[in-house]
Amino acid sequence: MITGMPRIAIATADFQGIVDTFRNRLGIPVIDASDDTLPSLGARIAMCVPEGGSNIELMSPEVPEAPLCQSLQRFLDRRGQGLFALMLEAPDPDAEAEVLSGRGLNVLPLMAGAGGRDVHPNSTHGVLIRVYPVNSFDRKAPPGTPAAPLSGVQRVIIAVKDLQAAAQVYGERLGLPADTPALDAIRGVERVLVHPPSGGTIELIAVRDRTRPFAAAVAAHLDANPEGMYALVLHAPDPRAMLEGLVAQGVDARIAADAADVVEIGRGSMFGALLRIERG
Repeated sequence: MITGMPRIAIATADFQGIVDTFRNRLGIPVIDASDDTLPSLGARIAMCVPEGGSNIELMSPEVPEAPLCQSLQRFLDRRGQGLFALMLEAPDPDAEAEVLSGRGLNVLPLMAGAGGRDVHPNSTHGVLIRVYPVNSFDRKAPPGTPAAPLSGVQRVIIAVKDLQAAAQVYGERLGLPADTPALDAIRGVERVLVHPPSGGTIELIAVRDRTRPFAAAVAAHLDANPEGMYALVLHAPDPRAMLEGLVAQGVDARIAADAADVVEIGRGSMFGALLRIERG
């Protein structure tokens, strides 16, 4: 049984750059676990650990012969830096892998050195899903760390072309509670919310009205890219109040075209990941 969505991973070749951006420009506490992950996985890994939602994992390839490093490098060579994987957790990832395979998902063989199992993006509408043990990363920011101005990931937006098929995958095949499809006329999309028991929410969206700014942006993205993760949604008490400070830090932040109270941080500043900051 899937028990949560603990984190979403971003892959980049610029590890120090992405750690500095999240820690110093966004003000999010970041734990660098590279001393542990380099010998065991051949990759540099850090974890953004703000309160609420899912964490953001920062990953860079380092040791060319290591399987995880090779997986990251193939992703970077094929698609460039950006949203790499969606992590779920289960008490027994190998047993869960058998269940998911039996439901028709393309579960990959165990990667050498890995603590979890991967589901190939060709069966999950372009998203690499990794199933890890419960509490596979349980480190917290040190006591006395200032509160972050941003939450963890409240929603991961996945852009798809066939909403019904995607809802079946993320609901029935992954065994997660899923809402009925609902039209969001303001954004011009139809959506299905999928609810892992812990962490953030998965929002599946399909374009329905390209005249709406949000739908137009999603449509343009899908015209140029495969289905997959489109954006991460974080919360802040007052997103607009953060805008001036973010811009002063050199971050490509702006008011979203579809909502006056939402701030977007462009992919150029976020190593290929689009961040949307909503009030919450």
